[in-house]
Amino acid sequence: MPDVGGVAADQLRLIVDKIERLEVEKKELGEQIKEVYAEAKGEGFDVKILRKLITMRKMRPNDRQEQEELLDLYKSALGMI
Repeated sequence: MPDVGGVAADQLRLIVDKIERLEVEKKELGEQIKEVYAEAKGEGFDVKILRKLITMRKMRPNDRQEQEELLDLYKSALGMI
């Protein structure tokens, strides 16, 4: 591997190429996700609520429960419940 200024040029090129490929894949996945949300909206689902649901499903159960309890507490304090 030829070194350029102490950097292995071939290794650097492979890393940059891999990152660029992954960025393209990420963009394509983002577009596919947008299409699925559009499909869900067309079926009558509320996209804003779906996004919140997806976020909640990513959370650990204890963290989600704590967040829901705090939200209920705050809503109660504001007279929303």
